[in-house]
Amino acid sequence: MTEDFDVGRRLRDLRAQYGLSQRQLAEAASVPHGQISMIETNRSSPSVASLRKILGGLGISMSEFFEPDAPTAQHPFFTPQDLRDLTSRLYQGGDLAQQKIAIKQVGDAKAHGLQILHERYEAGADTGSSMIEHDANEGGIVIAGEIEVTVGTEIRILKAGDAFLFNSREPHRFRNISDRPAELISACTPPYL
Repeated sequence: MTEDFDVGRRLRDLRAQYGLSQRQLAEAASVPHGQISMIETNRSSPSVASLRKILGGLGISMSEFFEPDAPTAQHPFFTPQDLRDLTSRLYQGGDLAQQKIAIKQVGDAKAHGLQILHERYEAGADTGSSMIEHDANEGGIVIAGEIEVTVGTEIRILKAGDAFLFNSREPHRFRNISDRPAELISACTPPYL
């Protein structure tokens, strides 16, 4: 886990930088006003879906939220150390099932209009009972273990070698209900996280 990151303070600072009240940001993000307040005062730890929705109201990505000063690599190749960690700061102190998720991004997704991710779901990991929905398309291949993927009303357990591709506007969820880690390589366009 990385050093402590104050999600609430970062959100409050960004909101002020954009000159928005909590109510204005809540309206722009289509979330309840109280949710912004709870996150900013660190009384609530947001899910990836909730934080992404709120950041959409500001027009920024999760990568920009967590690593605002990260250099944008202009080279075409990346080592594992070059990948951007999008989750460990978000899930510290949050829901135990979400703490078991690690998502790393290749390069500057916003600059390329394509987000490529390495995702790892430990046993018991779950993106949350509140299904994720966003304006994009995504797909991926399971490279190790197995993962339960829900898209709309369809549920399937995917094993190494299996793949998925769907319209992200459909409510979706990822859960590892097995006893071993699952790893995926996925892509999303336009970038979501």
